[in-house]
Amino acid sequence: MKPALVTGASGFLGWHVARILLDRGIPVRAMARRPEAVRDLDCEVVQGDLCDPASLDRAVAGCSLLFHVAADYRLWVKRPEPMYQSNVEGTRHLLAAAVRAGVERAVYTSTVGCIGFLPNGLGDETTPVSIADMNGHYKRSKWLAEQEALAAARAGFPVIIVNPTAPVGDHDVKPTPTGQTIVDFLKGKIPAFVDTGLNIVDARETAEGHWLACEKGQPGQRYILGGENLTLEQILKQLAAISGKPEPVARLPWVVALAAGLTSTGLAEITGKPPRVPIDAVMMARKRMWVSTAKAEKELGFQTTGARTALTRATEWFTAHGYC
Repeated sequence: MKPALVTGASGFLGWHVARILLDRGIPVRAMARRPEAVRDLDCEVVQGDLCDPASLDRAVAGCSLLFHVAADYRLWVKRPEPMYQSNVEGTRHLLAAAVRAGVERAVYTSTVGCIGFLPNGLGDETTPVSIADMNGHYKRSKWLAEQEALAAARAGFPVIIVNPTAPVGDHDVKPTPTGQTIVDFLKGKIPAFVDTGLNIVDARETAEGHWLACEKGQPGQRYILGGENLTLEQILKQLAAISGKPEPVARLPWVVALAAGLTSTGLAEITGKPPRVPIDAVMMARKRMWVSTAKAEKELGFQTTGARTALTRATEWFTAHGYC
């Protein structure tokens, strides 16, 4: 059996995708810039960099499937050019390499940030959206990368796009911005919250959704892989119940959060150190990022168990590994 190439297996969601494939008996070739960073996976590991097209040809050679999960996921960068080079140009080069290698099917991991949101409803794959709606370099780069995947599908390459919401769970090594919020809560660093909302999904279930998309998804189609729509206040209440930590009770006005974001990001531009409150995160919080997963449920058979399981796994893993 030919292997499946998984990019980003040294990261959070990519690790879970590789784990799901291995559990199904599918041989995995994990690509990483630092091969030693791929841990706890019984798979082949190759060195590769999205900014190095030649390494992508070597990585995908002989593979039958491709799961492109890797991305430069940061809500603040002092120099945005490398982010676009990795997320946009890297996706273009990798898909072209997959075509040359005769890959039979590919899944591209986009983000819920590329979905349109409704002020008083649930966004879905058909909600109108454009690059003008993308706040910050990360969302803009991922939107442009998604266009590369859609263009490849129109050209005849069988690539399916998945749009995960906010995956949480175990093995969030870095951690991701969502995981960092959980760590900050566990460390008592969230004294107040803003009135916002997001969709929480278990990372393991998101990885399962990637496999379902590979099996049943239609090339050129987008599938939201989400779980439970919650306000930030509800998320913090659940974390308090899980961990026994006190929940914050103060609601922060958005204009105060905006001022904090502008100040923190302004200092970061001077010092070069990541801001405590990225302005892009504050701008994202202005909307409730709530979505419907009806399409993935109907067409892929995607199912989730709710946010509590995911938040519990994340809390236990971060605690056991000394993050808090």
